[in-house]
Amino acid sequence: MIPGGGQPNMQQLLQQAQKMQQDLAQAQEELAHMEVDGRAGGGLVTATVTGSGELRALKIDPKAVDPEDTETLADLVVAAVQAANENAQNLQQQKLGPLAQGLGGGGIPGLPF
Repeated sequence: MIPGGGQPNMQQLLQQAQKMQQDLAQAQEELAHMEVDGRAGGGLVTATVTGSGELRALKIDPKAVDPEDTETLADLVVAAVQAANENAQNLQQQKLGPLAQGLGGGGIPGLPF
């Protein structure tokens, strides 16, 4: 019930929902163009992902390459990619979290919050 006995302004509610949807789409587009890094092995391996989690680059310091120990290098690559994805998730929460709360606080399906 609306105070004063009035009916909710459906047009206004629809406009607000449309604006939130546009803001969300814009934030997602911005995330797709932002890049964050994750590092492992004291910086021997660096992974770069977009704010939406797409792997864009992988840098491996020659010191990390040991033909006799490829397992360690593989572990460093996995750790760097995981760190980069964690940073991307944090960026998503910063960018999309307030918008998700505006949509009812229940989170957005497919996003980790």
